Amino acid sequence: MNVFNKHARLSIGVRNISSWMLPEVHSKLKKICREFAEAELKPVASILDKQQIFPSDQIKKLAGQGIMGILVDQNYSGLGANSLALSVAVEEISRCCGGTGTIVSIHNALYAGIINKIGTPEQKMKFLPESNNGIVGCFALSESSSGSDAVNMQTVAKREGDHWILNGTKAWVTNGIEGGAVIVIARTDLSKGHKGISAFIVPTSTPGVTKGKRDDKLGIRAASSCNIILNNVIVPAENMLGNEGDGFKIAMSGIDVARIGIASQALGISQGALECALNYAGKRIAFGKAIIKMQGVQQRIAKMATRLEAARLLTWKAAWLKDNERPFTMAASMAKLEASQTATYVTHNCIQILGGMGYVTDMPAERHYRDARITEIYAGPTDIQYLVIAENVAKEYGFATR
Repeated sequence: MNVFNKHARLSIGVRNISSWMLPEVHSKLKKICREFAEAELKPVASILDKQQIFPSDQIKKLAGQGIMGILVDQNYSGLGANSLALSVAVEEISRCCGGTGTIVSIHNALYAGIINKIGTPEQKMKFLPESNNGIVGCFALSESSSGSDAVNMQTVAKREGDHWILNGTKAWVTNGIEGGAVIVIARTDLSKGHKGISAFIVPTSTPGVTKGKRDDKLGIRAASSCNIILNNVIVPAENMLGNEGDGFKIAMSGIDVARIGIASQALGISQGALECALNYAGKRIAFGKAIIKMQGVQQRIAKMATRLEAARLLTWKAAWLKDNERPFTMAASMAKLEASQTATYVTHNCIQILGGMGYVTDMPAERHYRDARITEIYAGPTDIQYLVIAENVAKEYGFATR
């Protein structure tokens, strides 16, 4: 069911944010995603995590409801929705399974969303409708020696006639094992720095593309990541996204959107941990009463809930700015910074409230704790968010940080 049909496409307004309310269409989407997550993800989340199982059936069902094409125009079988819709959906899915939230977030923000925004009509028609069949996409920017220092990448693309030849190895590619296509960021002119970087859509079935072993990660284990090795991979010229030299700009713009998605993932993990702590504290009896009646536990819950609500409002603000075509880079970094640190804080305190039960896999607390940790790392670690925010604040006041 597409709640974002042509008669219901709404953008959240200032009044809604200030009164902490979602538009009706986003509330409907939130309800749909919550019901799906409760029925389809919550019962199996622990198994997906322990056995590192990609949730193929659940992704196909989400795709059938348009959730894998939230930012994609309806002309290409998407929902035709906005960043706030992505935030709401990712939060609700991550509340029950952080790994599935990662799959949905990265596919929408760094694959389908980029192609929908930058791609030619031919590229959109070729690659976007596949999302409705549960085929996920990937984004390959990082390398073993160039994470936040993206300009230092070693992957290169050389033009030969009507095609490009790509060589290099990309690391930490989310959805890499199952991905049907990947957006590869490569250097096309070594002499131009960030202006000599370009972006290409590369089907993973292309000869010369090899997927490395699945990374054995601390958390979000339902979502795969791996190296993508490119060995003389021939890519047609029409598979370049944008123009030659646009790759760095495309990547950074996509990562800004991804930071809203990751902030939303962190919100969902935090919400799941808060609810876990509340349910336990309301039933656990110690010294003759439920521990939720104890002041120390109440203080933890109050701080957890307050930080979560503040992070949610920052995330919605970033989404609103993006959806209303206003500068949102700093807001996205603020949202990602606060939401990810909140996730670490909330999941830590969830375990503290549960005590020994929080440390065993019989309860979801330890999974939430492990899932939260990555939100402070990918799409720019916490330290990079500090730099982005400080640079933008200083700029607003007329100062330079470099």
